[in-house]
This record gives sequence, structure tokens and C-alpha cells, in this order.
Amino acid sequence: MILKSRVFSLALLLAIAVMTPGVLKAQQPMNEVPLGSGSTGGSKTGGAGAMAGGVTGLEGGGETTPAPGSTTGPEAVAFDGTSVWIATQFTDSVTRVRVSDNVVTGTFATGKRPVALLYAAGSIWVANLLSDNVTRLNPATGAVAGTYAAGDGPGGLAFDGTNLWVANREGNAVTKMSTSGAKLGTFPVGHRPLGVAFAGGSIWVVNNFSNSVTKLSLAGAVLGTYAVGKGPFGVAGQGENVWVTNFFGKTVTKLRAVDGFNLGTFNVGDGAAGVLFDGTFVWVVNNGDSTLMKLTPADGAIITTFATGKGPFAIAFDGAKVWVPNFASNSVSTAAAN
Repeated sequence: MILKSRVFSLALLLAIAVMTPGVLKAQQPMNEVPLGSGSTGGSKTGGAGAMAGGVTGLEGGGETTPAPGSTTGPEAVAFDGTSVWIATQFTDSVTRVRVSDNVVTGTFATGKRPVALLYAAGSIWVANLLSDNVTRLNPATGAVAGTYAAGDGPGGLAFDGTNLWVANREGNAVTKMSTSGAKLGTFPVGHRPLGVAFAGGSIWVVNNFSNSVTKLSLAGAVLGTYAVGKGPFGVAGQGENVWVTNFFGKTVTKLRAVDGFNLGTFNVGDGAAGVLFDGTFVWVVNNGDSTLMKLTPADGAIITTFATGKGPFAIAFDGAKVWVPNFASNSVSTAAAN
């Protein structure tokens, strides 16, 4: 059933992941900022999050309705220079938090099941998984500045300095879009593209069901497809390198951007999801362990492990602090990066 495939329950995965016994010790605490229940309402039928597929094989399906009063599903996060924005998918909205004092300054409606966020070209961009579109918001007011058709199941966003790239997880393709919302092309990639990033002058797309990443030129031509770990999820650029988290592999893979050569695969936590390079360190979010790890980019060594809220999937950096939305805690965790 198509609907079941598209709304595979992240909540189901999370219930399994957070029951996995943690093995990580000496975790540093983070400040946890409550997000509340959301003020825009919205249907709560079926989790649609960014998860990588069934735990027993990468093709699962199914629908789940969260219990009344349960998680709003904080999943994605982006920084606009003043505030962080958190997509709360079960309320079909985004919440804005001012980074200077951790105050929630608004909740704003989006499309159905917002699962990816990006700040680019002066706007907040939201990928709406079940609406098959992207919403553009004014960061000062939260007002909708535009809604643009994407592909089938948009769930990943990147900006190349000129145009947007939208990963369409159900269409096995990425859409190139101008900042005015015009479609500039749709290009096939691997099976179930999730994360997407601009790195080394190219677009890198994580193919979650193919255990690979695809490298595209800015014209959309395939420049290479490279094997990574099991259930790749997130991707981030680090100078001349690209880092890919492997959700089921409990690892992160470092690739050379020029040719995709594997420079190493390093152990992290259970459910490696979001990944970020802050200019000095690589950060990896572990959904199953509810942790955040700070790594040295040279060799992937773990410097510090932080305890987050429950079930995190993503991370943002505001220039001084890191921010991690907690899917099962209705909160966002934050800590100084250095």
C-alpha cells in the first residue's frame, strides 16, 4: 500500500531504538529546552519521519497513531542567524527558539509532515513529506512566503549557493529548485534518498535503502555512486571530505569528496543519524543511544559524548552552541560546542 510505505512509522522505530540498552559512559549533560505540545494543531495519524526503514530489513511499512498528549515529533532543525527552527512533524508546524536566551518565540503552520529544514537565501525552507511540497517561511514573522511542488515524498534539503536540492524519498530522485520555487530538473539517484548536502562543489545524496551515496554535478549528472555502511542516513561536508552516518551500522564513513574514496569508517553510537561539521569538529547524533558525539575530523576519534533528550535525529550549529531536537521528548537539547 503506497500510503503505508510513505508514512512508515518513525515512532515505531523510536520505540524499539530507545529500548536498546545504552553502553556509552561518562556522558556530558546538555541543557534541555521544552517545546510544548504545539499550538497549530494538526493530524496525528501515522508517523512519517526521516527514519531509514524497518529494523528487520530496510523495507518496512506500517502506520502508528501517537497516544494523546505524546510526542509532537521534533525532528529537524535549522539556524537562521538569530533563532533555531524545529520541525514538529505531528503538529504540521515548526517552532522557533531564540538562541540568546532559549525562549520559544513562535509556532507556525507548514505542510503535512515537515521532516527537513534549511535556512537559505534569507528564508526558512521546510520539506513536507506528505504534501509533496516545500514551504518557504519569512524567518522574522513565520509567515508563509510560498509553497512549491517538489517530488514524491520530499524529506531532505540542501543549498548550493544558488539553488535548492530536494531529496524525494519515495520518488528515488532529487529535485533542483530555484529560490523562486521554479523546478529546474529532477534527477534519479538510489533507493530512498534521505540526506542531501552540498560539499566539494557537488551534491551528495544518501541512498538509505541502497547503502550508498550518489554524487551529482550541479547540472544533475551522476558523477559517482559509492558504497557506505548499512542504512545511511545523514551527510555533511567537511572541506575536501564528506561524512555519512550509517544508522544500522552504528558507524560514520568519511569519503574523499573529489573521488568518493573511503578514508575510513568509525564506530559511533546506535542509530547514527544527523551529522554536522562546525568548522573544527564533526558531530554525530545517535538516535538509539540518545546521545551526541563530538569527533576529531582527522581520525574519527570520539572526544566527548553528550546525553540528549530521547530519540534525537538532527543537529544544528549557531556559531557557539549545538542544538539537537529530541523526537520523543518534545524538546531541544543545547550545549556549548567548545
